[in-house]
Amino acid sequence: MTSRPFILILSSNLGLGYAPIAPGTFGTLAGIPCFWLLAQRSMAIQLAVFLALLILSIWAAQQAGEIHGNADDGRIVIDELMGYLTTVLFLPFTWPTALAAFVLFRIFDILKPPPASTFDRNLKNGFGVVLDDVAAGLYAAAVLRTGLWLSTQL
Repeated sequence: MTSRPFILILSSNLGLGYAPIAPGTFGTLAGIPCFWLLAQRSMAIQLAVFLALLILSIWAAQQAGEIHGNADDGRIVIDELMGYLTTVLFLPFTWPTALAAFVLFRIFDILKPPPASTFDRNLKNGFGVVLDDVAAGLYAAAVLRTGLWLSTQL
């Protein structure tokens, strides 16, 4: 059996989810050093780590939701980490890319265009909590990559 403190620390991105305002925004900050670390690795390692973190985040979100009595409690921000990592997966780390990804992911996470809104509304468990952020991350990734491509064409 996993300890309650471990689950709460993991699901809150080392406590960032306990920020008194905008815990999702603070929780997303954990993605920047993770992006920096992952970008230095091969695509195969990036993918393996991403998939392992995805499984871990679904589990942690589920467990923390049960502890908090709310599947999508605001203190659970490991899903923001996964959404951000979805946005930057396989990109080289630069500060402009990291910051643009941060802003774009937060915008799409707040707007929750379908299917993110569908996951958010209908799946009240760890899977739904994480998947809506991964979906938002896919939108942010598309916009970010389009912007990066356009910047090379000008």
